Amino acid sequence: MTSMRNKAIKGIMEGDIFSFSRTFTENDVIQFADTSMDYNPIHLEDRFAKVKNFKSRICHGLLVGSMLTAIGGQMGFLASYMDFVFKKPVYIGDTVSCRWTFTEIDERGWAKVEVEFNNQDGVIVLTATVKGIIPGSMERAVMNTMIEEGDPTNNLSQKL
Repeated sequence: MTSMRNKAIKGIMEGDIFSFSRTFTENDVIQFADTSMDYNPIHLEDRFAKVKNFKSRICHGLLVGSMLTAIGGQMGFLASYMDFVFKKPVYIGDTVSCRWTFTEIDERGWAKVEVEFNNQDGVIVLTATVKGIIPGSMERAVMNTMIEEGDPTNNLSQKL
């Protein structure tokens, strides 16, 4: 993930792509249910999921969608708009790849990003459009100092 910060420090441009993958666990779903207070049985009870014609419980859509915040957060992107389209279920144990593509950046640093989420079989499970502000020169300078200090507030810099 530090590579995302380093790219942001150099400057983000139209056409830039950022991505990462993660596997969703039962613990992720339980923690997200507790954090969001979304206790829909589709996420927590196999019998309910099967009655709804799923093979098993599914991950919360916003849990999967939150992958884009990991990417945006690494580069200091400040989102002002997110639009999600949930296309296919993500099951506990699925590995999802999230890919950001900057499609527009204006002279003020306002950007539009198209995001695609694919499961381990390459199936698109979620798409999103995100708008917001890329880091300007002052923010990039602070992030550079953070990297020089070992990026101590970024737990992902040591994990990925």
